[in-house]
Amino acid sequence: MSANRPAAVVVLAAGEGTRMKSKTPKVLHEVCGRSLVGHVVSAARELDPEHLVVVVGHAADQVGAHLTDRYAGTRTAFQAEQNGTGHAVRIALEELGQSVSGTVVVVCGDTPLLSGATLTALAATHAADGNAVTVLTAEVPDATGYGRIVRDAATGAVTAIVEHKDATAEQRTVREINSGVFAFDGQLLADALGKVRTDNSQGEEYLTDVLGILREAGHRVGASVADDHREILGINNRVQLAEARRLLNQRLLEQAMLAGVTVVDPSSVLVDVTVSFEPDAVVHPGTQLLGVTHLGEGSEVGPNTRLRDTSVGAGARVDNTVADRAEIGPEASVGPFAYLRPGTRLGTKSKAGTYVEMKNATIGEGTKVPHLSYVGDATIGDYTNIGAASVFVNYDGEAKHHTTIGSHCKTGSDNMFVAPVTVGDGAYTAAGSVITKDVPAGSLAVARGQQRNIEGWVARKRPGSAAAQAAAAAVEKPSGDL
Repeated sequence: MSANRPAAVVVLAAGEGTRMKSKTPKVLHEVCGRSLVGHVVSAARELDPEHLVVVVGHAADQVGAHLTDRYAGTRTAFQAEQNGTGHAVRIALEELGQSVSGTVVVVCGDTPLLSGATLTALAATHAADGNAVTVLTAEVPDATGYGRIVRDAATGAVTAIVEHKDATAEQRTVREINSGVFAFDGQLLADALGKVRTDNSQGEEYLTDVLGILREAGHRVGASVADDHREILGINNRVQLAEARRLLNQRLLEQAMLAGVTVVDPSSVLVDVTVSFEPDAVVHPGTQLLGVTHLGEGSEVGPNTRLRDTSVGAGARVDNTVADRAEIGPEASVGPFAYLRPGTRLGTKSKAGTYVEMKNATIGEGTKVPHLSYVGDATIGDYTNIGAASVFVNYDGEAKHHTTIGSHCKTGSDNMFVAPVTVGDGAYTAAGSVITKDVPAGSLAVARGQQRNIEGWVARKRPGSAAAQAAAAAVEKPSGDL
């Protein structure tokens, strides 16, 4: 167990977030595949705290259900009335139902860029300096509107956090600002919260008042400076949400590229935090990699491709494709303009080509569905070729049915396979066939009407038409003329 392991992390997520102008609670808005509060909880878990408590209030049932579903083991504390950050932390400590001995880290639930490494550094600084409270700060290019950190010149201790409107001209030159993230001595925090007053313009209990209470009692207040000031950005509106998405997306792509992935145009690629890569994968412009998607070694994806919860095998090529919950095997070829729906599994060196749609289909090694086809609720063996414009007719209006096609089969173009039906290994089907009965292995199935030519029909039924004139000219043309 780490010596800097916090006794608790408290996440403040009770606010309504009215500036988002949304029916969705602010902390449930997503950035790169994870909710705002989810990002913070994930970062907090990297500290391995003994307790992790999220304070909920607005839309508490919805936020609580989200946490239960995605982040098992996270406790919630209900703040019925949002009476300030100090009140929220007091509610969290009451939820723990005991005196918290050790470090308590308090973070905001709308800071998705905050990393576990920065929180770990905060806890380490807090322990090393023996502070009663340690403020996470950042030096920003423009501190206008932020609370300034005022330090003791001799010791470096924090003597005050001065709001912009109250700062002197000299204090306004300070670029170090308060992030709203703190590490406290748990017992001192609990005692100080009982002394926080509400005689302010909002009538609320401010957590920042604890710093002054502890300092006046002779305790040291310190600071830990974040390496990247952008980590402390909070989200209050959709503009800031988009900026956070851009910054986090950039961070994720940089990590991938440093790990050996080629991203041809990072500005046009979107990626979720749950996406993983192997070295020498290549991502082309206009690609979105979402959910639990994985790109294998040497695979190539894009351009203009969206993959969600999809695995791409080593050496596979996926071009101009949409895939959702699909498995693409090693050295497989997909697209351009393919759609792989849930349950699609492509074997090694298989192909789902141009304008091919698949759903709940298992395609064997080396099997090809080159173009203009729909394959649904089907199993196809190895090294089979499915002709162009084939449709697996799997739905009878009430239930779905399965089609099985064996290995080393050759099916003709414009085939309809009316499920349930089985085509045996090595069988052929003729072009234009509607296959309604099982085809034995090694057989040729022909299921179409006989062709009948009615000579002279155009001249009789369409006299004087361009077609009739062309036909007449063809009849009069001497044999062998071109």
